[in-house]
Amino acid sequence: MIQLKTDEEIEIQRQSSLLVGKTLAEVAKHIEPGIKTSYLDKIAEEFILDHGAVPGFKGYGGFPGTLCISVNDEVVHGIPGERELINGDIVSIDCGTLMNGFYGDSAYTFAVGNVDAEILELLKRTKESLYLAIEQAVAGKRIGDIGFAVQKHVESFGYSVVRDLVGHGVGRNLHEKPEIPNYGRRGSGIKLKKGMCLAIEPMVNLGVKEVTQDNDGWTIRTADSKPSAHFEHDVAVRNDKADILSTFEYIEEVLNKK
Repeated sequence: MIQLKTDEEIEIQRQSSLLVGKTLAEVAKHIEPGIKTSYLDKIAEEFILDHGAVPGFKGYGGFPGTLCISVNDEVVHGIPGERELINGDIVSIDCGTLMNGFYGDSAYTFAVGNVDAEILELLKRTKESLYLAIEQAVAGKRIGDIGFAVQKHVESFGYSVVRDLVGHGVGRNLHEKPEIPNYGRRGSGIKLKKGMCLAIEPMVNLGVKEVTQDNDGWTIRTADSKPSAHFEHDVAVRNDKADILSTFEYIEEVLNKK
């Protein structure tokens, strides 16, 4: 059952999604070599609570952190801990908030210190694919149009799209129908309707598309140990143009000052 949101509900959900962007910006201030991922998690949790929301991930399915922090070959669902970031790392940080009954869910992949040009290019192209996918999130299009946009763009650069993990609907629940693969055929899948709220999240690997899961039951990493990038926005489907509910604006303000 796909939940369509009213305009009023979308505005409430937008506040949760914007708070994720602000939280990630707060975290971005502290991303540097030597910082522990547990410290970044603590900053995020305090920031979310201080802004009248609760962390959307903590305790979800038993997940122990406020943030999913995934470094280098970790694709998603990395658990914050004692690991220290080092110069040359990339780190995907995925954050969720719950406020006024609605979830926000967004992710951004950060460069730590001086990162190889080849890997920076992976980040750039993955982020581009997110916005190309979002352009397809309008009423009358289909789920396959979103996935096709991601796949076509990143595969043209020789990257691969993770198949085992997908985007999803988002709203009163963190994960709702429909699933949003990052690959697919144009014109295939469920037809998009006004009021659908989707978390679109390309996960793109420098090497092979296959992934493995660590013994912790959470961390997903690339099968060939090559880096992976991940960007995510919450989007409301409209009749003419997709409405992006989350934002990278605050994050990039911080990054541009660094």
